[in-house]
Amino acid sequence: MFTGIVEELGTVRSIRRGPQWAVVSIGANTVLSDLKVGDSVAVNGVCLTATAKDSTGFTADVMHETLDRSSLGVLTPGSHVNLERAMAAGGRFGGHIVSGHIDGVGTIAQVRRDGIALWYTIEASPALLRYVVEKGSITVDGISLTVAWVEAHRFAVSIIPHTASVTLLGEKGVGDVVNLETDLLAKYVEKLLRPQEAPQPERNITWEFLAEHGF
Repeated sequence: MFTGIVEELGTVRSIRRGPQWAVVSIGANTVLSDLKVGDSVAVNGVCLTATAKDSTGFTADVMHETLDRSSLGVLTPGSHVNLERAMAAGGRFGGHIVSGHIDGVGTIAQVRRDGIALWYTIEASPALLRYVVEKGSITVDGISLTVAWVEAHRFAVSIIPHTASVTLLGEKGVGDVVNLETDLLAKYVEKLLRPQEAPQPERNITWEFLAEHGF
């Protein structure tokens, strides 16, 4: 579990790809302080497991489902990535509940400055945006942000200069793809409220059954 508060920008050292998988090596500093092999790290919002660690970074495997759902497939050596360790039980909950399970991707349609703030308009599918509400929370490339407004095919967020300077979002512009994770609570509420289909009884009517019961 994560909170969407990015701890540092890492740098992809190398990436090895197979037909339906990838192994990525990421240079880091802050997240290495207590990282152990087997620990979870959010990389651009995607929960990955550290499979190896050295003094300057760590390595993680990326499976087919993750490549299909996220933007990790376009990473190249030198790419910057947002990094956050899994939340400690006694840590501060600075963002919102983030699982690290990406729902899909969006595309930045507009970036504009408003005083000290930067506004990002992001296009995404209606199937994903059904879980996005105005003034609710959304995770963009692993960053916990507040939704300013939402429409059928897009939504907007606003960030302060600090967020732009310490996260990958400050480097992105129109046309760039971002990973999106909607509010986890919204998906659970929908599941609980959705009418469940009643189980259909087995239909084993045969001529023998009818004859046995006097038909």
